[in-house]
This record gives sequence, structure tokens and C-alpha cells, in this order.
Amino acid sequence: MEYWTAISIGLLGSLHCIGMCGPIALALPLDRSSSFKIVGGSVIYNLGRLFSYLLIGALLGLVGNGFAMAGFQQILSIVVGSFMVLSAIWAVFQLKKWNFQIHNLWISRIKSAMAKRFRRTSFANLFFIGMLNGILPCGLVYIALAGAIAMASPTQGAFFMFAFGLGTMPLMLAVAVYGNQIKNKFFPPIKRFVPVFIFLIGTLFIIRGMNLGIPYLSPQTQHKQTINCH
Repeated sequence: MEYWTAISIGLLGSLHCIGMCGPIALALPLDRSSSFKIVGGSVIYNLGRLFSYLLIGALLGLVGNGFAMAGFQQILSIVVGSFMVLSAIWAVFQLKKWNFQIHNLWISRIKSAMAKRFRRTSFANLFFIGMLNGILPCGLVYIALAGAIAMASPTQGAFFMFAFGLGTMPLMLAVAVYGNQIKNKFFPPIKRFVPVFIFLIGTLFIIRGMNLGIPYLSPQTQHKQTINCH
């Protein structure tokens, strides 16, 4: 269920993130001499993004594993779910966005590094651009990363972020290949449902952490007691 959740966040979240990633996809230094090279270059670029997501997911899954080892996995799931719910409410009411100097400096440096790569059309270069794009700060990526932490495992965290990346690929590929016509046709009517979906996913994470004994949804966690015999 967690991986389908990640794919769904990526699929709907790409409608939100297209504001930042869309211009990058449109400006990719693709070899446009044939449709095969356009699609192939776009796929390589997106695989670079997925590679970054995979690595970050593994790292944060390791952090989550530390919480789980300390016995805080249920609390962690509730905290992550609460973060998602508050993020959805924040988006619906269009509350003030906070800008931090370190955050803006990080974005500027990544975009500067990416700009230097837009002069070459090699597949290796496109992959590296994708990797850089994968570490760009983004609200929906933060939500996915929160989910990766809640997985409480480096492997599961990595696959959670990889699944999230797979969900973003259809729209990102479509924008790279077909341009703004895809964005302008589908983006406005569906974007409004993204906060609702994030709210529901956050609620599921909260229920999961409440240890209610509901199979798959909120399974009962058994605390094993170790008895030493002498």
C-alpha cells in the first residue's frame, strides 16, 4: 500500500511541481533530430531524478530506522501524517510562504550548476541534470521524503522515493516531448485536488500510527519482551 501511495503522490504531485520542473523539462538540451532521441533523452533525464530520489530515500529511511529502533515508529507515522495534513491545509488556504536565505541559496546554486550543463546534449549530461533536479527543494518532494522517513528502513525508504519518482514521470515526459500544450490543458482543473489527496494520505499515516489493529491500514504492533534464562 505504501508504494502505491508514493506513486499516487508523485502522479498528482507532478501537477504541482510542474511549476518548477516544467521549465527545466522544456529547456532540456535534447537532440531533436528524431522522436527516438527526444524520448530517449527525456527518459535518461528522468532516470537521473529517480536516482537522486533513491539515494535520499535510503538516507532518510535510515534516519527513520533509528526512530523505530528507539520504539518511536508509531509516533513517527503520526508526526509525518500530521505534517501532510497541515501542508494540505496550508495549500488550500494559500497561507504565507516562508522564504529562508539558506533555502534560496541552495536553489540558486543548484540552478547555476544545471545552467552550465544545458550546453551539451549527451545522455550522461542529461542524467546529471536530472540528478541535480532531484535535489531541488519542492513542497511535494518534502511530503514524499516524510513518507520515506516513516518507512523506517533504508531499503523501503529508497523504494518509496523511487515509486514517488515513477509517479512523476508520465507528466514530466509529456511536458518534455509535447511542451506547454500538455501543461495548459490538464494542469488547471486537476491541481485543485492535490491538497485534498495529500490530506487523505496524511490521515492514513495518522491512522497507521495509532496501532488500531486494522489489517493493512493500522496493523497492531506486537512488542516482544525478551526473557533471559540463567
